[in-house]
Amino acid sequence: MLSQLYIENIAVIEKTGIDFHPGLNVLTGETGAGKSIVIDSINAILGERTSRELVRTGAHSAFVTAVFSDLGEQAVHKLAEFGYAPEEDGSVMIQREIHTDGKTVCRINGRPATVSVLKEIGVVLISIHGQHESYDLLSPDLHIRYIDRMGVSEALLSEYRAAFSNMQHIKSALDAFDMDEAQKARQIDLLTYQVNELEAAGLRAGEQEELNKTRTRYLNSEKIASAIHTAQSALNGEESFDGALSAVVSASDALSETEKYLPEIHELSERIKNIRYDLEDCGEELRGFSSELEYDPADLERIEDRLDVLYRLGLKYGGSVENMIGFLETSKAQLEDIQLSDEKILQMTKEYQKAKAEAERLAKKISGCRREAARAFTKRVKEELRFLDMPNIDFQVQQEDCPLNPFGCDKLQFLISVNAGEPAKPIAKIASGGELSRIMLSIKTVLAGKDDIDTLIFDEVDTGISGSAAQKVGLKLHEVAGHRQVICVTHLAQIAALADTQFLIKKQVRENRTFTDVAELDYEGRKQELARIMGGAQITPLLLENAAEMLRLAKKHGSS
Repeated sequence: MLSQLYIENIAVIEKTGIDFHPGLNVLTGETGAGKSIVIDSINAILGERTSRELVRTGAHSAFVTAVFSDLGEQAVHKLAEFGYAPEEDGSVMIQREIHTDGKTVCRINGRPATVSVLKEIGVVLISIHGQHESYDLLSPDLHIRYIDRMGVSEALLSEYRAAFSNMQHIKSALDAFDMDEAQKARQIDLLTYQVNELEAAGLRAGEQEELNKTRTRYLNSEKIASAIHTAQSALNGEESFDGALSAVVSASDALSETEKYLPEIHELSERIKNIRYDLEDCGEELRGFSSELEYDPADLERIEDRLDVLYRLGLKYGGSVENMIGFLETSKAQLEDIQLSDEKILQMTKEYQKAKAEAERLAKKISGCRREAARAFTKRVKEELRFLDMPNIDFQVQQEDCPLNPFGCDKLQFLISVNAGEPAKPIAKIASGGELSRIMLSIKTVLAGKDDIDTLIFDEVDTGISGSAAQKVGLKLHEVAGHRQVICVTHLAQIAALADTQFLIKKQVRENRTFTDVAELDYEGRKQELARIMGGAQITPLLLENAAEMLRLAKKHGSS
């Protein structure tokens, strides 16, 4: 739910904070005091479009912060989808800063976010219904979700979505085989040529590296031979000088003779003797390398030719031998698929028909559930509308068959007729703003406990009503608020009296500047405000007595 709202430099509001509570929160105040500014500020947090004109005159930027607590599972999942998570206490803070140059800065729990992310997350946090915000009711695409929440199990919907996805997957694979005979022949010729060329090359993983290594050794054989000869000379010596091995042998023999006179030199003698053996082993290894240096020039030519073949093939089929082998395997599989396409198509067609039949079975099952849910939903909504003094509105759920889609085989939309004898038409073409709010209030009452959004805002739901109708709207708002947080902007005392928490939005002029403040009212404050709503500027003792009576009756209704 929305726990805190902080507004700074939005229109006539310089700075104000509102601590909202569970249950029914009502905002009241004189016309033009700034109630719509609070709603505009909440809309800004929800990622809705804003204007630089919202920034208070003389300020460089405006700032709104909202803190949401006790997040629902849907909200937590939506946050995670964009890489965010609630704080340790389960809350999330959303901020938006609007600059006079049109720039906007958004943050979620202090981390940067975009306006589009705020909009995605906002729809699972708050639902606003008012003169211009009843998008859910105006969009037939969303009507089916209300009916599903009313009477279709999530398990059945999930089973259908899986079946529909499987059907689509098979259909996509089947479409890939759909080619005419000429196209098939061209594809077979191309793939056959590619497979034959690569198979004729006799590709072997690691061959290119081995050939390059041998080629490098052959091309540098003279340098290698010279280095080996130099090392051998240094070890074994030549006619004109003794080598290192001869010197070490002499040292080792001398020390061996000395050991009998100087036993302490034994360890050093052994170390030099080991060096002698190591040098003798090195000499043997050098002779081995020297014997391997000879090669047939024809071998180098064959290597060059083979590397050239691999290079040319690599330009066509992926560079490395490993990539070419992968290309070969893929081409062989594609060739086999095309050559066996008739059999494959027959097999996959059977699979598709089976998958489609299963999806259709589940879709029809869902459709039946929706038909039953729509009947119950229609009956309940009509009852709520009659309670709200809208007895002449005929509310219907139009359900038509349509091709299979991710939602099933139904096309649903809400129809209404506001005048007796007139045919029902799509709700977007008939209902006024006030009617939309009351219809949505009826729907929310019917769906109480089945909706995922924790906070509902009704902006001027009282448009065009008074007397007992206003009382009934207030009672219905209070009923809905028993299952979630409701925030309501109203001009009617009958609704305000039923609030669990009431806020006064008041405009004042100080030093030739207009300021709007928001204050939570205590009992005496509520009496004064209810009396003002009923009687205007002059508050009489009788009005205060009537206000107290309204609060007493509202408390009685709330506890009943």
